[in-house]
Amino acid sequence: MEPSRLDLKAKIKLAGVESAPVFLNKAATTEKVCSLILEAGRDGADVIGFPEGFIPGHPGWVEILPLSVEPATSLFLELFKQAVEVPGSETEAIGAACKEANIYAVIGINERRPNTTGTLFNTQLLFGRDGTLLHKHQKYVPTVGERLVHAPGETGSKVSTTTDFGILSGLICGENGNPLAQYSLSLDYPVVHVASWPSHFCPGSDVQNAILVTTRSLATSLMCYIINSVAIVGDDVVEKYGVDDATTKFLRGEQKKRRATIVAPGGVILAGPFEDAQEGILYAEVSMDDLIRGKYALDYAGHYNRPKIFAHHFKRYFN
Repeated sequence: MEPSRLDLKAKIKLAGVESAPVFLNKAATTEKVCSLILEAGRDGADVIGFPEGFIPGHPGWVEILPLSVEPATSLFLELFKQAVEVPGSETEAIGAACKEANIYAVIGINERRPNTTGTLFNTQLLFGRDGTLLHKHQKYVPTVGERLVHAPGETGSKVSTTTDFGILSGLICGENGNPLAQYSLSLDYPVVHVASWPSHFCPGSDVQNAILVTTRSLATSLMCYIINSVAIVGDDVVEKYGVDDATTKFLRGEQKKRRATIVAPGGVILAGPFEDAQEGILYAEVSMDDLIRGKYALDYAGHYNRPKIFAHHFKRYFN
């Protein structure tokens, strides 16, 4: 049973994954997830965050390929067959790893409805130290080309769960910048938030800038610690949808970049990004003090807001 009182003196060790999935192979990627969970547990971490759609890999081809012709249609077929049903053998394995490691985990998956032949969701799963699946969040609105692959989420506004160090939450990619999502989440007073990101956007996009602009601001408005967990482009991704020289060149360029960070209120980067082109786990040890100090001035869920004067914007939704 989760404790009901927050330990304001707690020290928390955070872990953020920067890694490549075994693309479109849920069994191998789940095994990799469990290995990383156990590694973080051995290193004394309390919570670990994983990238967007990590099992069995984010459908990044929607950013760079025509969507109604090959190889996009075959890639979707593979993705659907390798998507995760919740609950299922993958969630059981991850829960067992969390229990062994005594750690909380937030993991991005491509989720399919059990026993169906269509419709996927872009989902985060939040696991407890005892291996229990505590919460499931489906991305509110798929972004750009994702809308052909993923349906809008059906899990409601809630994106958090209670832990022994306070509230743990998660959002996926661009929804970390959604003002309504931010305010809704602020009411839960998160202590640690996992922002899950893919390995690349479309050509010409600055992924690192998007991540840091969004989450430095989010860490400050929520007054919480943020784990930016970012995927890496694997060789298997280049093989699967590097269909011409230009696309291959783009993917190889993205493959070299490292973007995972751990961010504190005020936008302070506590860990990352990795300097070398490596896979691994970032760590940072944090305390409640910075969160409490920040809310002395700026508590947007409390004394530093007046929701009543903005309520008229939402009247039409209650007619």
